[in-house]
Amino acid sequence: MPFLKKNWSNILFFAFLALLIIPQTRMPIQVFVQRLISFSPSEKSETEREILQDYDWNLQQLNGEDVNFSQSKGKVAIVNFWATWCPPCVAEMPSFQKLYDTYGDKVDFYFVTSEKPEKIMSFMTKNSYSLPIFLQTYEAPKKLESSVLPTTYLISKTGEIIIGEEGAADWNSKKMRALLDQLLSK
Repeated sequence: MPFLKKNWSNILFFAFLALLIIPQTRMPIQVFVQRLISFSPSEKSETEREILQDYDWNLQQLNGEDVNFSQSKGKVAIVNFWATWCPPCVAEMPSFQKLYDTYGDKVDFYFVTSEKPEKIMSFMTKNSYSLPIFLQTYEAPKKLESSVLPTTYLISKTGEIIIGEEGAADWNSKKMRALLDQLLSK
């Protein structure tokens, strides 16, 4: 008993490390931590914003139907690059689902992944998500390329890239909703 009293913090630390090593417990812990540290995404300053000129980008829906991103020209769009194995990606999905539930008929959402459709469908069903998922069959336009997951872009009706966020964020924040309302009213 004296050993436990003296070393309880070390025992807890090593137990936590063991949980991080085990794949079945590592992912939920990482997702939980990511959700704790996620803040509202940052809007780019007006001088840093780029204009997306090239909307020609072929994507494929999970049902196999081809879609071209050019259908979103002149509309507010959110493009999110993600994967099911990525803890920050999984962490931000509930906030995206809430945002999509409110703005899905006003904003074009693109959740783009390179994973197998079966894996994606299983993930979506397990989590009761109804987000529009697209398979990346061709390279994204240069201004939307990123090697970091997750990366999310908010594009205005004029093609201005208002947000280019790498890493997890709280997409259902009051700040984000106010920004979307502002962009939609223009």
